[in-house]
Amino acid sequence: MRTSRYALPLGDPRWLVPARFDAAFDWEYDEARGQLLTLYRKGKQRQWDAETRLDWSIDVDPGSPENAPDAIIPIFGSPIWERLSERERAELRHHMGAWMNSQFLHGEQGALICTAKIVQSVPGIDAKYYAATQVMDEARHVEAFSRYLREKVEMVYPINRFLKILLEQIIAESRWDFTYLGMQVMVEGLALAAFSLIRDFTDEPLGKAINTYVMQDEARHVAFGRLALRDYYPQLTEAERAEREEFVVEASHLMYGRFMAEEVWSNLGFDVGEVLDYVERSEIMRQFRKMLFSRIVPIVRDIGLLGPTVRTCFEGLGVLDLQDVDLGELSAADERIAEGLNEEMDRRRAEIDAVARAGAAAPRDA
Repeated sequence: MRTSRYALPLGDPRWLVPARFDAAFDWEYDEARGQLLTLYRKGKQRQWDAETRLDWSIDVDPGSPENAPDAIIPIFGSPIWERLSERERAELRHHMGAWMNSQFLHGEQGALICTAKIVQSVPGIDAKYYAATQVMDEARHVEAFSRYLREKVEMVYPINRFLKILLEQIIAESRWDFTYLGMQVMVEGLALAAFSLIRDFTDEPLGKAINTYVMQDEARHVAFGRLALRDYYPQLTEAERAEREEFVVEASHLMYGRFMAEEVWSNLGFDVGEVLDYVERSEIMRQFRKMLFSRIVPIVRDIGLLGPTVRTCFEGLGVLDLQDVDLGELSAADERIAEGLNEEMDRRRAEIDAVARAGAAAPRDA
């Protein structure tokens, strides 16, 4: 991504995070857990090519309300929004779309790095198998979001400071389970919910397709972290469990702050204090933030970290009631939607090919 495409000064285009951890080999090649092997098979079978599976010929208008409903713009319905002209609203849509997709992109690169780390550090060979398929998934996601931003949105934002802090903590941590907890549960669990917002409400077909296919992959990734930690965390001492609960609390607050989009308001000349005050009080944004935790809270409960500290945090964020969400049904729905899109796109290609063949077979005028 060229520096000139960034909406704000990028600074150093390279970010080096010191990290130290043990690379774990496992000579017990036949000791594999059935559920992880099932995920591994799905990971192999459901690879897709971002270059050919997506229709990159689609035109995208970054300022159009078709890209996402105005209702998900944090100031929608406020006096601030009502003061904006249509031109200013189009500019804000462009910047919000660029900002959100940029954070998706940066988060996917973080996932790429973290999953490569999991391949090295996780002790079980079955987890290494699956993590290897996820590395390919994450590379494909980075490719897709990068191309979408370059060619269609034509604007990029640097990584959000809250996301950067969390990624640095995850990457620098030496214990393998923290990589799972930070990336597979917290970052990707929240990203899954954000992707679903775009998938379910945008009328822009290319963005919808990208998020649909990425979600199909991410549902497996979150299940991977959930299975690995659900087996491991019962072995922890109370002190070790308390340390991980504190990390969940800190990560939750960082993820909450990540979606305030402060850099957009500052960049466009808004009164940042006025905007953030409205966003904090907005019922729409309260529901939006709650939706973002819809995947995280039940996973945290499932892996055994919904202790008093985490429970108090989730109560404060207004998301504790999400603990009973059916993760299996959410994942199954993600799979069905992606498969339906696959079938639709295959039908379109078949129709186009049929028209092309008919045209080629038609007799030419002498």
